[in-house]
Amino acid sequence: MIDWLPRLQSCLGLAALLLVAMTLSENRRQLPSWRWMAGAIAMQLLLGTVILLVPAVWETLRAMNAGVIAIERATLEGSSYMFGYLGGAPLPFDVKPGAATPVVIAFQILPLIITMSALAAILWHWGVLRLIVRGLSWALQKTLGVSGVVGLNAGANLFLGVVEAPLVVRGWLATVSRHELFTMMTLGMSTVSGVVLVLYAQTLSRSIDNSFGHILAASLISLPAALLIARILVPGESRTNAAANGAELRYQGSMDALVRGTLDGLQLFLAVIAVIIVVFSLVALVNQTLGALPDFSGAPLTVQRLFGWLFAPLMWLLGVPWAEAQTAGSLMGIKAILNEYVAYLALADLPAGSLTPRSMLISIYAMCGFANLASIGLLISTLTTLCPERRREIAGLGFKSWLAGNLVSMMTGAVVGIVAS
Repeated sequence: MIDWLPRLQSCLGLAALLLVAMTLSENRRQLPSWRWMAGAIAMQLLLGTVILLVPAVWETLRAMNAGVIAIERATLEGSSYMFGYLGGAPLPFDVKPGAATPVVIAFQILPLIITMSALAAILWHWGVLRLIVRGLSWALQKTLGVSGVVGLNAGANLFLGVVEAPLVVRGWLATVSRHELFTMMTLGMSTVSGVVLVLYAQTLSRSIDNSFGHILAASLISLPAALLIARILVPGESRTNAAANGAELRYQGSMDALVRGTLDGLQLFLAVIAVIIVVFSLVALVNQTLGALPDFSGAPLTVQRLFGWLFAPLMWLLGVPWAEAQTAGSLMGIKAILNEYVAYLALADLPAGSLTPRSMLISIYAMCGFANLASIGLLISTLTTLCPERRREIAGLGFKSWLAGNLVSMMTGAVVGIVAS
């Protein structure tokens, strides 16, 4: 028998997130029609239902997950050759009985970024990814009436990074409307690209079955939500048309794509290492400072506990039971303030039984997006470099795009709470 109470709880969360967006809108007199908003929400629910509940679709994603595992194994061959046992080669010593084989994240997991970046560049040059992006763009134009430029950017965000996706629409950045510009910023904050999508899936592979399918599903479900939230916070019309072949992300040949994709991946690889080191260091430093204060409720104050208290009501609204809301809230706080990959690492390290399967599913989907404080600077610097004449406007929309990205990812979590059993 279906338990409807948790689903109603998630419905309440979905409505609350919409209310927050409407309250913070730049111009509530120009909000989109209720019919259009209902259509965007219906598309989210339809995508969630089809992806998660239709066996044929889910099995297709499972088959893609097998492809991801193959890429992971191939990358491990390269990292093993370069770094030896630190990169995944057989250990030159015996592990103590009962001890787990050591996993060095920097040398065994993160090199996947470089491989995927090179692969994405080659597939873009060969036209494979361009064809998929055009298909997604066409679908969004026909269903939600977005402009060609916004549709093109939406498709690109699923496969290219926050830095690379704007290059696809670089030629129109100076002329798009304020609403379209903000929509593109929101899309960048609300989804994860194919390069890190595989990384996140690999990180979560021991926590949930078909992790790649879930991360990809989260990004797909977030697309209509991003268009909805962007149109509520910064109302306007999508009116800039663009031919798909106007994309400016081009390579001189397959070898150029391979080399540039590899170098771009290397930059991201180093950036992720740096961010993880800094985030863990700052959290430890703050926790040491908080440790000087008296214990609260029988335990020391920590950043994780503070995030848990702050975000627990939000996670409860998404459908997480209150007994687990503080744990899920701590993860969501790490994602929104620090970094989503760090949050996924924390989720993967949770003791067994900390979250029920449903709560874990909601948390995974709610954390799937680039919206953290560091991403604001990255997005602003990228767009202002490509379009310096709109520097002030882009900077002014930075924090709002962070807010929009988190509202979108939490909406996706609520949708999964409604759809999932």
